[in-house]
Amino acid sequence: MEPGVSLLPWTLGVAVGLPLMWVGAELGARWWLRRMPYWVWSPGLRLRCHLDREALPELEPLVRFEINSDGERGDDVPRSRHGLYRILTAGGSPVEAFAADQPKSWPGALERLLETPESLAMLGASRVHVGNIGHSGIASRHLDLVFEKVLPQYRRLDAIIIMVGGNDVFQWLECGAPARYEPSPALVREVFHCHPEGSFGWRPRELALVELLRWLRHRWFRPVTVRENFGAWYREARAMRARATELRTCVPDPTAMLENFAYHFCRVIRRAGATADRVVVVQQPWFEKAYTPQELAHMWHGGTGKAWREAVTDFYSMDVLCRLMALMDARAVRVAEDLGVEHVDLKTVLEPSLNNYYDFVHFTPTGSAAVAAAVAAALLRGPVRLEQLPSRALESPLAS
Repeated sequence: MEPGVSLLPWTLGVAVGLPLMWVGAELGARWWLRRMPYWVWSPGLRLRCHLDREALPELEPLVRFEINSDGERGDDVPRSRHGLYRILTAGGSPVEAFAADQPKSWPGALERLLETPESLAMLGASRVHVGNIGHSGIASRHLDLVFEKVLPQYRRLDAIIIMVGGNDVFQWLECGAPARYEPSPALVREVFHCHPEGSFGWRPRELALVELLRWLRHRWFRPVTVRENFGAWYREARAMRARATELRTCVPDPTAMLENFAYHFCRVIRRAGATADRVVVVQQPWFEKAYTPQELAHMWHGGTGKAWREAVTDFYSMDVLCRLMALMDARAVRVAEDLGVEHVDLKTVLEPSLNNYYDFVHFTPTGSAAVAAAVAAALLRGPVRLEQLPSRALESPLAS
C-alpha cells in the first residue's frame, strides 16, 4: 500500500460488507428452504441401528434405514420410468417397520416378490419400485395431512397401499379415552422431517444456513449415523405394563373416535385415488389370542399415556385393546367397500404368535414376509376401479 493511504475505508468496508453478506446468505437460505418440498423423511438419511438384543431378540441385530432422494425408505427410483411399476406404502410404524432391517420390512420384501419374472409379466412391467413413507405415530388425521402435502409432488403412481388405524385407537386411549373426542389437528412438524414451514431465528441453532447445510450434507454425502441399543425403551415400556397399578377392563363409548377415523380415512382414500391408478387398503392386524405369560410379557400398548417416552401406571386390558381394534377394522372395511376400494385381510394369513409379532401390532421378519406375500397376491390380481368419493366426505367431520 502506498504511503499515506489510509486503511480506514478498507477496514470499514470489510466491517460493513461481511455482516451484510452473511445476512444476505441467511435470507437467501430461508427463501430457498421455504420453497422446498414436503418430505416425510430427509432425503439421503442413512441409519445403522444396532438393536438392543435383550429387548428385541426376535429381530435382526442390525437395522439398515436408507432414505432415497424422494424422501422414501427404499432404493432410489430408476432414472428411466419406462416399464416401471411404482408403488407407495403409507401408514404408521407397522408400515415404517422401524425395527426391521430394510430388506426384511414388508415393503422391502414386497418389492423383491414383485420383481420376479412371473410377477413382472403379470403386472406388465419391467421394473418394480416400492417407496415407503410410513412413519411411527401416524394416525388417520396425520396421514390425511401427509397425502395432502406429499402426493401432489408425485407423477402418477401405479398403486398406493394404505395401512392405518391402530394409532387412532392407541392415541385415544393415551388421552384417557374421552367420550367427546376432538383430537388436535395434525401438525406439519409432527410428520415431516423436511418441509418449507420451518421457523428461523438468529441464534446459531435457529439459522436457516445451518439447516440448509445439514440438508445438503445428507443429500450429497449421505453420511451414516450409527445408533446403539436401539429399541431399549421397549424393556421399560413392557415392564410398566406388567407392573401397572390399574388395569382398566371397560372403556367409554368409542363412537367419536371411530367417526373421526372414518372422516379422515375417507379423505386419505380420495387423495390416494387422485394420484394412483390403484388403491389397496391393507387392514391393520393385531396379536389376539388367549395369551401365555411369555406373550403377555411382550405387550406394552394400551397405556393412559405415552409408554414409549413417559412413565405410565394405568393401562387398558388386552381384551379392551382387541375389541377396539376389531371396531376400527370393521369401520375401515366399511369405508373401503363404500368407496369401491379393495382391501386385504391379514388376520387370515398371520397366525397370532410370537413367530409373527414381537408386540401387539409389529411384525417379526417371518410376519413381514407373510404380509408381503398377501399384499403381492392382491396386487397381482386384477385391479378394482376406484369410485368417486362424494364431496361431502371432505366437508362433514362425522363422515363414515
